[in-house]
Amino acid sequence: MQLPPTHPDTLFEDLLQDLPPETIAMAHEFKAFSRARKIKTPQDLLRVVLLYCGLDYSERAIAGNLALLGTRLSDSAIHGRLKACLPWVKALLPQMLYPTAGEPGGPRRRFIVIDGSTVQSPGAKATQYRLHIGLDLVTLEVSHLLISEVTTGESLRHFGLGPGEVGVVDRGYCHPQAVAATVQAGGHVVMRFNPHNMPVYHEDGRVLDLMAALKKQASRRTLCTIPVWVGPAEQRVQGWLHAYRLPPEQANQARAACRKRNSKKGHTPQAKTLYLAAWVLVWTSLAPEELAAPSVMQLYRLRWQVELAIKRWKSLLDADALRARYGSPLALVWLHGKLLYALLAGTTDATHHGRSVGAPGWGAELDLVAPLDVDA
Repeated sequence: MQLPPTHPDTLFEDLLQDLPPETIAMAHEFKAFSRARKIKTPQDLLRVVLLYCGLDYSERAIAGNLALLGTRLSDSAIHGRLKACLPWVKALLPQMLYPTAGEPGGPRRRFIVIDGSTVQSPGAKATQYRLHIGLDLVTLEVSHLLISEVTTGESLRHFGLGPGEVGVVDRGYCHPQAVAATVQAGGHVVMRFNPHNMPVYHEDGRVLDLMAALKKQASRRTLCTIPVWVGPAEQRVQGWLHAYRLPPEQANQARAACRKRNSKKGHTPQAKTLYLAAWVLVWTSLAPEELAAPSVMQLYRLRWQVELAIKRWKSLLDADALRARYGSPLALVWLHGKLLYALLAGTTDATHHGRSVGAPGWGAELDLVAPLDVDA
């Protein structure tokens, strides 16, 4: 792991300045700190947490660090203190997130790029925990953060998007019920569309043949917009499917990759699957009058920022290398404490590492065309 460039004591004093003012009171409220004994203050207890979670000190190394400061504690005593901090650290983490409230009376949309990541303990053969992360696309501050068991899949339901908020997600979040619930709650979605997981409908409820609809456009067109409805019948919502035709070379590569994925499973892809592989499909609940098709496609490409943030957490802080045994209290302390340290250390800003905002790929320049007439 790459340690911060400053001495731990100096770093700790700097980190304290960014903690919410309720930190000390919360230490008492959640019974992490009840009375001054060998650890004299909640700040000293937080030092123990950040040494264990942020800098990955062992319990013995933490005991040695405290001994240099005149406090003698055994390894087992450090273990017990860390376990008691779990409710406190879990409550602190949401206080560190970027405020979700929009500007009072302002019309500004708030774009949140969303993704998930996995964590496992040393020697584990399978994923054990999942991180669900939302990043404000303008400020690059973390706005949503959830730690769950790996059995909890990726879903828009974890983020509770409301009025003024637009979630930008990949095709792993293409679940009709969750998408419809988000839109009905006042939020909006920009989503890489998975045609095999989310059926689309005409306004009258008839299933839309997407392949036939795309074939209706003239061959010279590279981008089209199709009004569609998605979601269960009882909560169906309107949206617009923006479809970008890949250039011939990229289309052939996409079809080849599709055949390769299916051959590994012993399947032969259908003609419809191969046809749709040559298109980039992005669905949004924002009307074209509010956000035109080229802007939607470019906006989706910016989702790469949340992936960069996750990569920095993993490479700089080893956030994917769980130190404690799966299911133990210290595992959850470490996970929440590691993310708390990441927020305090400010490791999500893309400009820190000179990375480009845009992601490599398709559609550098797009032209908006009239919506297709897909009525039968």
